[in-house]
Amino acid sequence: MESPEIKKQGLNLPAAMSGASLRLDTFSLSLSARSISNLSSSSPSSSKSSTCSDRFIPCRSTSRLHAFGLIDKPSPSKEGGNDAYSRLLKSELFGSDFVSSSPSSSSPAGQSSPTKNILRFRTDHSGGPSSPYSPSILGHDHGLSNETSTPPKPPRKVPKTPHKVLDAPSLQDDFYLNLVDWSSQNVLAVGLGTCVYLWSASNSKVTKLCDLGPQDGVCSLQWTKEGSYISIGTCLGQVQIWDGTRCKRVRTMGGHQTRTGVLAWNSRILASGSRDRNILQHDMRVSNDYISQLVGHKSEVEEFWKISSEPATLAYLWCRKFVCGLKWSSDDRELASGGNDNQLLVWNHHSQQPILRLTEHTAAVKAIAWSPHQSNLLTSGGGTADRCIRFWNTSNGHQLNCIDSGSQVCNLAWSKNVNELVSTHGYSQNQIMVWKYPSLAKLATLTGHSMRVLYLAMSPDGQTIVTGAGDETLRFWNVFPSVKAPAPVKDSGLWSLGRTQIR
Repeated sequence: MESPEIKKQGLNLPAAMSGASLRLDTFSLSLSARSISNLSSSSPSSSKSSTCSDRFIPCRSTSRLHAFGLIDKPSPSKEGGNDAYSRLLKSELFGSDFVSSSPSSSSPAGQSSPTKNILRFRTDHSGGPSSPYSPSILGHDHGLSNETSTPPKPPRKVPKTPHKVLDAPSLQDDFYLNLVDWSSQNVLAVGLGTCVYLWSASNSKVTKLCDLGPQDGVCSLQWTKEGSYISIGTCLGQVQIWDGTRCKRVRTMGGHQTRTGVLAWNSRILASGSRDRNILQHDMRVSNDYISQLVGHKSEVEEFWKISSEPATLAYLWCRKFVCGLKWSSDDRELASGGNDNQLLVWNHHSQQPILRLTEHTAAVKAIAWSPHQSNLLTSGGGTADRCIRFWNTSNGHQLNCIDSGSQVCNLAWSKNVNELVSTHGYSQNQIMVWKYPSLAKLATLTGHSMRVLYLAMSPDGQTIVTGAGDETLRFWNVFPSVKAPAPVKDSGLWSLGRTQIR
């Protein structure tokens, strides 16, 4: 018989053993929530000095995880307040089967969860987004985060119709002319036939600046940066300087052999491009007609001269190779020129030879624009056989991007208020497009002209553009926001709907 002391201790002794020698009978231990609770609570004979130095690390693939307590006992002040959160967390961590099989939070009396972090898992907050238990993933994907995501900003609305239309009789349909320019003093200059007219945007007053006579004609216009003087390129190859306030001619400069189709001012130098393929630089402070001559758009004619002796063909090519695009950079250090030899050249103000020769275009390069927001960013557009708008880094000559516009590119202009640009087009859609840079997302496509949109100028505030076409109309579009707010210009006297005549 077992002694009372041994029986009290809960030890089973076989008959062959004495009380001094002890043997433990084997028995199976089922680790359930109730048995764990009983083991931790019903052992009155356990010594207070005994400690457990081992840890139990279960295998997730084979263990019944619902048997373990995973959350702390709720505080009395929030009793029952975290039940929904706990069920959602368990469902995310261990699947829906676990939630259905786990015991209810309101367990029967006497059934309690183990305390003091026994067999309880701790969330690893150091895990990155790749961890399936990362709090960031749970927060973003399942709405457990307290931060509310900011909704995407809606695209800016661009009016689809012009708010002003002017009749412009005799506005020529010639791709290689530049007959519209808007001064910094808010005066629009337009070349119509042999005459130049000034239209004041502040009061809609029209003034006739000059008439070149029946033997000549207007080929190009360009205001100075201050807006007081305007240069006029003529069919006879002259460059005339006029005082726009007094309507008086100040100076006439020669040097070109044929018509001067494009002009470009920087702070003190006027560059002129002609059908004779030359670029002349004029300085108003000296008495000479020009101070330097840049020759670069004639290489194809020179190569043809070596292999052909047909004078008629050579004369045709000689007349066909000319400069049609000119733009100074914002810092006045570089000049970009385009020709119908399909080349885009970049000149340094100290050099007589181009520092870059870009030949990716497959048609005439008339549309040229320098970005006012990023140094060394140049944009160019090709003619009917090319239709592409290309973006260049002039510091190394690399092409940054290229987009097919679907139509002949006639003009390009950057907004000075936002990082966007506008392009006007000819064959075959005659559209106006507004682009966002650098994403090149198309913000708007504007239509209204029935012929090629050959002319483009921008208002001094940078919000409005004016476009001209061979349909003999000038159309004003509000395409860009203001510097501070995208509110449209409100001036009923200036922008009232209607159609008037510029002369």
